[in-house]
Amino acid sequence: MTIEPNPKKQRNKAPSEGTILLSHYMREIEPTDKLPQDNLRPVLMGLYGEVGSIMATAKKYHREKAAYAGYRQAVEEEFGDALWYFTALCRRLDIGVDTLLSEAVSQGTYSKIIAASDLPDGPVSHISSASPRPDFEKVLLSLGRTTAALLGIKIDDERAHHLLRRFADRYLKALQVNHLNFSKIVRMNMAKTRGRFLDHDNSTLPTFDDKFPEEEQLPQHFEIKVTQRKSGKSYLQWNGVFIGEPLTDNIRDPDGYRFHDVFHFAHAAILHWSPTFRRLIKQKRKSDPQFDENEDGGRAIVIEEGLTAWIFSCAKHLNFFEGQDSLSFDLLKSVQQFVQGYEVRECPLRLWERAILDGYRVFRQVRANNGGVVVGDREARTIEYRSSDKK
Repeated sequence: MTIEPNPKKQRNKAPSEGTILLSHYMREIEPTDKLPQDNLRPVLMGLYGEVGSIMATAKKYHREKAAYAGYRQAVEEEFGDALWYFTALCRRLDIGVDTLLSEAVSQGTYSKIIAASDLPDGPVSHISSASPRPDFEKVLLSLGRTTAALLGIKIDDERAHHLLRRFADRYLKALQVNHLNFSKIVRMNMAKTRGRFLDHDNSTLPTFDDKFPEEEQLPQHFEIKVTQRKSGKSYLQWNGVFIGEPLTDNIRDPDGYRFHDVFHFAHAAILHWSPTFRRLIKQKRKSDPQFDENEDGGRAIVIEEGLTAWIFSCAKHLNFFEGQDSLSFDLLKSVQQFVQGYEVRECPLRLWERAILDGYRVFRQVRANNGGVVVGDREARTIEYRSSDKK
């Protein structure tokens, strides 16, 4: 991790895989800050909440010890979120977070964390243990007290610089006792927040199958006719041919899950990913055995089906997302964890949000009309509904 106190000196320098400038991080996450610029309260509450989450994660580790296999990943994410709010607070007080961390480094013992944490032979890079030092709870409590002291801060507060620098010191100390890599935390948070809050140019998004033969690609444009018969079962037709099996809701209280394939169509059109849809139309990537088995195989299908069922259970309690133009960050992060290990993990959270909300918009129309035509366009990354009566 490289701290550059003067962002202007490195304005055109992007981070390499091995190093990242805090000035770059500051610029990259600024567009993700949608909170009021003239009100410190939401930012202070956010910072306090994230430090609380760090401590809650530590409490869970204290209880479960080695059984808490996900401690390292969880605490890295929480430290990243705390850094985001700390940076947002510094921005509003017109104090560079890089300057504060530089000052904390010059007065502390954190040079290895900052200067060498991401170098190939850096000492922190080689720490493999996920276990924090025995004094980590004491250090986290100190971080909590320092955060609480910030809650009364105001714009143009004479105490601001001192209180912020003190937080920076405790933050670095907490990283140190947890054996965490600062550069990794910064990069992860930057990718997560930009992926969640910023729209992306379609040309920069992953496509997954454009290098495969046309017969192994998901169709660029597709129209799926959905019908419901008197039996209550739903049927799918693609190019006039029935695909898949007739479905019912498979639950005592009907809820429309018989039309859940709409969500797979949304995944295919917007994410360019759906092992379930590939199976339905028999367009798996068989020319590459690795993709055929690992990306389009049975386990990937189960992952997509399980994810779809879980989101549906959440959506039922929210009127199937009607009237919503955004989703909870926690839901999206859970989606991301669900698909770890599969190609679709490359899709940013903002794109997942679009796929889910647009998929449910079409689902609500199909459910209301007991059928219709689902129109997917992969080039535009859109999914739409059309009545079966229209041509």
